[in-house]
Amino acid sequence: MTSEELTSLTAEEIEYERNKPQLTILYQDEYLVAVNKPAGLFVHRSFMDKDEIYFALQLVRDLVGQYVYPVHRLDRPTSGVLLFALTKEMAQKLGQAFSENEGGKSIQKTYYALTRGHLLGEELIDYPLKEKLDKLGDKNVNPDKPAQEAQTYYYSMKTATLPVALGKYSSVRYSLIKLLPQTGRRHQLRRHLSHLRHPIIGDINYGDNKQNPFFIEHFGFKRLMLIAKELAFTHPITGENIIISVPFDEQWLQVFKLLDWQV
Repeated sequence: MTSEELTSLTAEEIEYERNKPQLTILYQDEYLVAVNKPAGLFVHRSFMDKDEIYFALQLVRDLVGQYVYPVHRLDRPTSGVLLFALTKEMAQKLGQAFSENEGGKSIQKTYYALTRGHLLGEELIDYPLKEKLDKLGDKNVNPDKPAQEAQTYYYSMKTATLPVALGKYSSVRYSLIKLLPQTGRRHQLRRHLSHLRHPIIGDINYGDNKQNPFFIEHFGFKRLMLIAKELAFTHPITGENIIISVPFDEQWLQVFKLLDWQV
Protein backbone atom coordinates (compact mmCIF):
# COMPACT_ATOMS: atom_id res chain seq x y z
CA MET A 1 0.00 0.00 0.00
CA THR A 2 1.38 3.43 -1.00
CA SER A 3 1.87 6.35 1.40
CA GLU A 4 -0.92 8.20 -0.44
CA GLU A 5 -3.32 5.31 0.17
CA LEU A 6 -2.32 5.13 3.83
CA THR A 7 -3.18 8.80 4.40
CA SER A 8 -6.82 8.13 3.47
CA LEU A 9 -7.24 5.49 6.18
CA THR A 10 -8.22 5.76 9.83
CA ALA A 11 -5.62 5.21 12.54
CA GLU A 12 -6.98 1.69 13.16
CA GLU A 13 -6.84 0.85 9.45
CA ILE A 14 -3.27 2.15 9.19
CA GLU A 15 -2.25 0.00 12.16
CA TYR A 16 -3.92 -3.02 10.54
CA GLU A 17 -2.13 -2.50 7.22
CA ARG A 18 1.27 -1.89 8.75
CA ASN A 19 1.22 -5.01 10.94
CA LYS A 20 -0.62 -7.53 8.78
CA PRO A 21 1.27 -10.68 7.74
CA GLN A 22 2.59 -10.71 4.18
CA LEU A 23 1.52 -13.82 2.27
CA THR A 24 3.29 -15.16 -0.81
CA ILE A 25 1.22 -16.70 -3.60
CA LEU A 26 2.74 -20.06 -4.54
CA TYR A 27 0.26 -21.12 -7.22
CA GLN A 28 -2.79 -19.57 -8.87
CA ASP A 29 -5.12 -20.37 -11.77
CA GLU A 30 -8.78 -19.64 -12.42
CA TYR A 31 -9.85 -22.32 -9.93
CA LEU A 32 -7.25 -22.38 -7.14
CA VAL A 33 -4.79 -20.30 -5.21
CA ALA A 34 -2.13 -21.53 -2.80
CA VAL A 35 -0.14 -19.39 -0.36
CA ASN A 36 2.70 -19.77 2.10
CA LYS A 37 1.05 -19.44 5.52
CA PRO A 38 3.38 -18.13 8.22
CA ALA A 39 3.47 -19.75 11.65
CA GLY A 40 1.04 -18.15 14.10
CA LEU A 41 -1.68 -17.25 11.59
CA PHE A 42 -5.19 -18.68 11.89
CA VAL A 43 -6.77 -19.98 8.66
CA HIS A 44 -10.12 -18.45 9.64
CA ARG A 45 -11.82 -16.97 12.67
CA SER A 46 -11.66 -19.19 15.72
CA PHE A 47 -13.16 -19.28 19.20
CA MET A 48 -9.62 -20.03 20.41
CA ASP A 49 -8.56 -16.38 20.12
CA LYS A 50 -11.42 -13.91 19.84
CA ASP A 51 -9.02 -10.95 19.89
CA GLU A 52 -7.11 -12.01 16.77
CA ILE A 53 -7.61 -9.71 13.75
CA TYR A 54 -5.57 -11.45 11.03
CA PHE A 55 -6.77 -14.57 9.24
CA ALA A 56 -5.43 -16.26 6.12
CA LEU A 57 -8.90 -16.40 4.59
CA GLN A 58 -9.34 -12.61 4.63
CA LEU A 59 -5.72 -11.90 3.71
CA VAL A 60 -5.86 -14.16 0.64
CA ARG A 61 -9.22 -12.72 -0.35
CA ASP A 62 -7.75 -9.23 -0.29
CA LEU A 63 -4.64 -10.43 -2.12
CA VAL A 64 -6.49 -11.95 -5.09
CA GLY A 65 -9.47 -9.57 -5.07
CA GLN A 66 -12.22 -12.18 -4.69
CA TYR A 67 -13.76 -14.52 -2.17
CA VAL A 68 -11.82 -17.72 -1.47
CA TYR A 69 -12.84 -21.02 0.08
CA PRO A 70 -10.54 -23.07 2.35
CA VAL A 71 -10.32 -26.73 1.31
CA HIS A 72 -8.07 -28.02 4.10
CA ARG A 73 -6.59 -26.71 7.34
CA LEU A 74 -3.26 -26.01 8.93
CA ASP A 75 -3.05 -25.50 12.67
CA ARG A 76 -2.28 -21.94 13.71
CA PRO A 77 1.34 -22.67 14.72
CA THR A 78 2.10 -24.68 11.54
CA SER A 79 3.57 -22.88 8.55
CA GLY A 80 3.58 -23.85 4.87
CA VAL A 81 1.43 -24.63 1.85
CA LEU A 82 -2.22 -23.62 2.26
CA LEU A 83 -4.67 -24.18 -0.60
CA PHE A 84 -7.90 -22.30 -1.33
CA ALA A 85 -10.56 -22.75 -3.99
CA LEU A 86 -11.87 -19.75 -5.93
CA THR A 87 -15.38 -21.16 -6.41
CA LYS A 88 -17.80 -23.03 -4.17
CA GLU A 89 -17.95 -25.90 -6.66
CA MET A 90 -14.17 -26.34 -6.64
CA ALA A 91 -14.15 -26.14 -2.84
CA GLN A 92 -16.64 -29.01 -2.71
CA LYS A 93 -14.59 -31.12 -5.15
CA LEU A 94 -11.32 -30.59 -3.31
CA GLY A 95 -12.89 -30.76 0.13
CA GLN A 96 -14.26 -34.19 -0.73
CA ALA A 97 -10.88 -35.26 -2.12
CA PHE A 98 -9.14 -34.22 1.11
CA SER A 99 -11.72 -35.92 3.34
CA GLU A 100 -11.59 -39.17 1.33
CA ASN A 101 -7.81 -39.18 1.01
CA GLU A 102 -7.19 -42.27 3.15
CA GLY A 103 -3.73 -43.64 2.46
CA GLY A 104 -2.60 -40.45 0.70
CA LYS A 105 -3.72 -41.89 -2.64
CA SER A 106 -4.96 -38.75 -4.38
CA ILE A 107 -3.38 -35.98 -2.29
CA GLN A 108 0.11 -36.25 -0.84
CA LYS A 109 1.13 -33.87 1.94
CA THR A 110 4.78 -33.65 2.96
CA TYR A 111 5.82 -32.06 6.25
CA TYR A 112 9.11 -31.53 8.02
CA ALA A 113 9.51 -31.37 11.79
CA LEU A 114 12.33 -30.69 14.23
CA THR A 115 11.99 -33.18 17.07
CA ARG A 116 13.53 -33.92 20.44
CA GLY A 117 16.09 -36.71 20.51
CA HIS A 118 17.55 -38.89 17.76
CA LEU A 119 14.68 -40.52 15.86
CA LEU A 120 16.36 -42.82 13.36
CA GLY A 121 15.34 -44.84 10.31
CA GLU A 122 11.94 -44.85 8.67
CA GLU A 123 8.66 -46.42 9.67
CA LEU A 124 4.88 -46.27 9.46
CA ILE A 125 3.33 -44.94 12.66
CA ASP A 126 0.01 -46.79 12.91
CA TYR A 127 -1.56 -45.42 16.07
CA PRO A 128 -5.31 -44.63 16.33
CA LEU A 129 -6.26 -41.26 17.78
CA LYS A 130 -9.26 -40.15 19.78
CA GLU A 131 -10.97 -36.95 18.67
CA LYS A 132 -9.25 -34.00 20.31
CA LEU A 133 -11.38 -31.92 22.68
CA ASP A 134 -10.23 -28.31 23.11
CA LYS A 135 -9.97 -26.83 26.58
CA LEU A 136 -12.59 -24.27 25.61
CA GLY A 137 -14.94 -27.02 24.47
CA ASP A 138 -16.14 -28.16 21.07
CA LYS A 139 -19.77 -29.17 20.67
CA ASN A 140 -18.91 -31.22 17.57
CA VAL A 141 -16.51 -33.55 19.40
CA ASN A 142 -17.95 -36.74 20.86
CA PRO A 143 -15.74 -37.87 23.77
CA ASP A 144 -17.24 -41.37 23.58
CA LYS A 145 -16.36 -41.92 19.92
CA PRO A 146 -13.81 -44.73 19.42
CA ALA A 147 -10.27 -43.81 18.38
CA GLN A 148 -9.92 -43.27 14.63
CA GLU A 149 -7.36 -44.99 12.44
CA ALA A 150 -4.33 -42.72 11.99
CA GLN A 151 -1.18 -43.43 9.99
CA THR A 152 1.96 -41.42 9.29
CA TYR A 153 5.15 -42.42 7.51
CA TYR A 154 8.29 -40.84 8.92
CA TYR A 155 11.81 -40.63 7.52
CA SER A 156 14.80 -39.50 9.57
CA MET A 157 16.74 -36.92 7.52
CA LYS A 158 19.30 -35.40 9.93
CA THR A 159 20.40 -35.63 13.56
CA ALA A 160 22.47 -33.32 15.74
CA THR A 161 23.80 -33.18 19.28
CA LEU A 162 24.58 -30.09 21.36
CA PRO A 163 27.03 -30.69 24.25
CA VAL A 164 24.77 -29.01 26.78
CA ALA A 165 23.33 -30.74 29.85
CA LEU A 166 19.57 -30.39 30.19
CA GLY A 167 17.49 -32.02 32.91
CA LYS A 168 18.69 -35.60 33.44
CA TYR A 169 20.46 -35.71 30.07
CA SER A 170 24.10 -34.79 29.38
CA SER A 171 23.35 -33.36 25.92
CA VAL A 172 20.56 -31.90 23.77
CA ARG A 173 19.62 -33.93 20.71
CA TYR A 174 17.56 -33.03 17.67
CA SER A 175 16.26 -34.78 14.56
CA LEU A 176 14.94 -33.42 11.27
CA ILE A 177 12.04 -35.68 10.29
CA LYS A 178 10.15 -35.91 6.99
CA LEU A 179 6.49 -36.82 7.51
CA LEU A 180 3.93 -38.19 5.05
CA PRO A 181 0.51 -38.39 6.73
CA GLN A 182 -1.76 -41.08 5.30
CA THR A 183 -4.80 -39.89 7.23
CA GLY A 184 -5.89 -36.46 8.38
CA ARG A 185 -6.73 -36.57 12.06
CA ARG A 186 -6.52 -33.43 14.15
CA HIS A 187 -3.00 -32.75 15.46
CA GLN A 188 -2.04 -36.12 13.96
CA LEU A 189 1.64 -35.40 13.33
CA ARG A 190 2.15 -33.72 16.68
CA ARG A 191 0.41 -36.53 18.56
CA HIS A 192 2.14 -39.31 16.61
CA LEU A 193 5.61 -37.92 17.28
CA SER A 194 4.76 -37.38 20.93
CA HIS A 195 3.60 -41.01 21.04
CA LEU A 196 7.10 -42.02 19.85
CA ARG A 197 8.57 -39.84 22.64
CA HIS A 198 10.13 -37.54 20.06
CA PRO A 199 7.81 -34.52 20.32
CA ILE A 200 8.09 -31.58 17.95
CA ILE A 201 10.13 -28.67 19.30
CA GLY A 202 7.90 -25.74 20.24
CA ASP A 203 4.78 -27.87 20.73
CA ILE A 204 3.08 -26.46 23.81
CA ASN A 205 0.39 -29.17 23.83
CA TYR A 206 2.40 -32.36 23.38
CA GLY A 207 5.99 -31.18 23.71
CA ASP A 208 8.84 -31.14 26.23
CA ASN A 209 8.64 -28.44 28.92
CA LYS A 210 12.44 -28.43 29.31
CA GLN A 211 13.43 -28.60 25.65
CA ASN A 212 11.05 -25.85 24.54
CA PRO A 213 12.46 -23.12 26.85
CA PHE A 214 16.01 -24.22 25.98
CA PHE A 215 15.25 -23.91 22.27
CA ILE A 216 13.92 -20.36 22.74
CA GLU A 217 17.01 -19.34 24.70
CA HIS A 218 19.51 -21.04 22.39
CA PHE A 219 18.00 -20.21 18.99
CA GLY A 220 16.34 -16.91 19.85
CA PHE A 221 12.74 -17.45 18.77
CA LYS A 222 9.58 -19.29 19.78
CA ARG A 223 7.42 -21.32 17.39
CA LEU A 224 6.25 -24.81 16.51
CA MET A 225 8.93 -26.36 14.31
CA LEU A 226 6.54 -27.97 11.85
CA ILE A 227 6.21 -26.94 8.20
CA ALA A 228 3.82 -28.14 5.49
CA LYS A 229 6.57 -28.31 2.90
CA GLU A 230 4.79 -29.71 -0.14
CA LEU A 231 1.31 -30.49 -1.45
CA ALA A 232 0.84 -32.73 -4.50
CA PHE A 233 -2.51 -33.55 -6.11
CA THR A 234 -4.31 -34.06 -9.40
CA HIS A 235 -6.12 -30.92 -10.56
CA PRO A 236 -9.88 -31.70 -10.46
CA ILE A 237 -10.55 -29.80 -13.70
CA THR A 238 -7.44 -30.06 -15.88
CA GLY A 239 -6.20 -33.44 -14.68
CA GLU A 240 -2.70 -31.95 -14.35
CA ASN A 241 -0.38 -33.20 -11.61
CA ILE A 242 0.16 -30.18 -9.38
CA ILE A 243 3.08 -29.96 -6.95
CA ILE A 244 3.26 -26.89 -4.71
CA SER A 245 6.17 -26.41 -2.32
CA VAL A 246 7.61 -23.77 -0.02
CA PRO A 247 11.22 -23.05 0.94
CA PHE A 248 12.36 -23.27 4.53
CA ASP A 249 12.03 -19.80 6.03
CA GLU A 250 14.76 -17.77 7.75
CA GLN A 251 14.14 -19.27 11.18
CA TRP A 252 14.44 -22.80 9.83
CA LEU A 253 17.63 -21.83 7.99
CA GLN A 254 19.00 -20.34 11.20
CA VAL A 255 18.47 -23.67 12.96
CA PHE A 256 20.12 -25.56 10.10
CA LYS A 257 23.13 -23.27 10.29
CA LEU A 258 23.54 -23.59 14.06
CA LEU A 259 23.18 -27.39 13.86
CA ASP A 260 25.59 -27.53 10.91
CA TRP A 261 23.03 -29.18 8.62
CA GLN A 262 23.23 -28.87 4.84
CA VAL A 263 19.59 -29.11 3.73
